[in-house]
Amino acid sequence: MTAAPAERIRPVRASNVVVGVDPVACRPAADPDARAWHHRIRRAVFVEEQAVFDGSDVDAHDARDDVVHVLATHDGRPAGTVRLYPTGVSGEWLGDRLAVLPEFRTAGIGGPLVRFAVETAGARDGIRMLAHVQLPNERFFHRLGWRTAGPVETYVGHPHVPMTTPLTSPMTEWLTGPRQGAPTRT
Repeated sequence: MTAAPAERIRPVRASNVVVGVDPVACRPAADPDARAWHHRIRRAVFVEEQAVFDGSDVDAHDARDDVVHVLATHDGRPAGTVRLYPTGVSGEWLGDRLAVLPEFRTAGIGGPLVRFAVETAGARDGIRMLAHVQLPNERFFHRLGWRTAGPVETYVGHPHVPMTTPLTSPMTEWLTGPRQGAPTRT
């Protein structure tokens, strides 16, 4: 392979993009400060902005030991949340309370939150995940590989569409190893 003549190489304008560093980080909200941000974001979106809940969106699931509260940050600033937990049906998890603060909605927070929830549930022996998705977000979930699982339903008093996705993936197997008794990938 021959090198391009020097006169054909043009300088590129500098940009503010840092290559290889993702400004979005998702993690379980395990410490009190992260948990407080998780709930602040949910309140800001579901109570104050959308009026889905009156006063508080906190419910009995929030007190369960098996619930994973997730906090997403953008350049270190709290930006979004999701909550996930097993439903009680073997291998089935529910993802809910996906919320992104308005000022971060164009920063690509939702996709990493959903993918983090899916991988987290899969790493905890989940087989499939369900979600009740607000109608305007159905296409977003389709782009993430989810499928619609039924007709529009009323969930927390508002129209939502049930959606589902399988939880086994190469990433899950990389994190936890293959499931016992599961067929191996070739």
